[in-house]
Amino acid sequence: MSDLLSRLLAERGWLMADGATGTTLFNMGLESGDAPELWNVDHPDRIAALYKGAVDAGSDIFLTNSFGGTRARLKLHDAQDRAFEMNRLAAEIGREVADASGREVVVAGSMGPTGEIMAPMGALTHETAVEMFHEQAEGLKAGGADVLWVETISAPEEYKAAAEAAKLADMPWCGTMSFDTAGRTMMGVTSAAMAEMVETLDQPPLAFGANCGVGASDLLRTVLGFRAAGTERPVIAKGNAGIPKYVDGHIHYDGTPDLMARYAVLARDCGASIIGGCCGTTADHLKKMREALETEPKSGPPTLDQITVQLGGFSSESDGTDGAGPQRRASRRRGRG
Repeated sequence: MSDLLSRLLAERGWLMADGATGTTLFNMGLESGDAPELWNVDHPDRIAALYKGAVDAGSDIFLTNSFGGTRARLKLHDAQDRAFEMNRLAAEIGREVADASGREVVVAGSMGPTGEIMAPMGALTHETAVEMFHEQAEGLKAGGADVLWVETISAPEEYKAAAEAAKLADMPWCGTMSFDTAGRTMMGVTSAAMAEMVETLDQPPLAFGANCGVGASDLLRTVLGFRAAGTERPVIAKGNAGIPKYVDGHIHYDGTPDLMARYAVLARDCGASIIGGCCGTTADHLKKMREALETEPKSGPPTLDQITVQLGGFSSESDGTDGAGPQRRASRRRGRG
């Protein structure tokens, strides 16, 4: 394919993605409960700094400030009629940063979950979900995004709706799910089930994988699960910077830059082609990750014991593929920190 992401993957073998949008914006002054997407209008300089921080740290891909950019999410802030505008601006700011970087950088249009529950368990129909994601996708496309980036999805129905929207927008796309419940998504999807699902879509993603979830160890076990399922499609690993802890009224992630550097190398060795961070991952983490990826030689896939020795233990005994773990249930998660 001629799209930028596919070409760079073919040329380089691995690419580094960005870190946490929410963590960085909170450090810039975003208040809890505020819509980050409104900063695309109110504080475009800060959004440009967010993107530039990732690029300067070595990211080949950065995600736009549009995670909650569907009508359903923006309705919480009485901004549902500005969905196209919010997404277009998020991508326009990103396009300017990428074009000024002096190298080829992929602008990935972030599309997070709607926050609604899909039918038949909830009221959100497939058609309405496709319509919302399509509006978002068209805004990101108009702003100059290179690729759509669906992330932190729990329900397969929502993933499929986003895939259909990408096809309607005639845009290449990638898509990750969050495996945060004993190796499964909150709606019960395992790594093996996701690897199978993506191949059934009319327009499969250029790359698929996992983001957020629990800790980096759990995410790498999921990546190994993708590979064990036999997929040949590029895999994405965007793990959190350590384990979230509640400290002095705020969520704190305890992963150091050195820990995330170890995670990045292990992710590559597990078979991931696109490696980045999620909640808690700052530019300081990204710099160490890039340095490690460039200097440490590739090795064979690590064992589960090797992962836990370097990154810490798993949050559950099962990765979900053995039939253990929770049953499907509803979620109303907000998402990417």
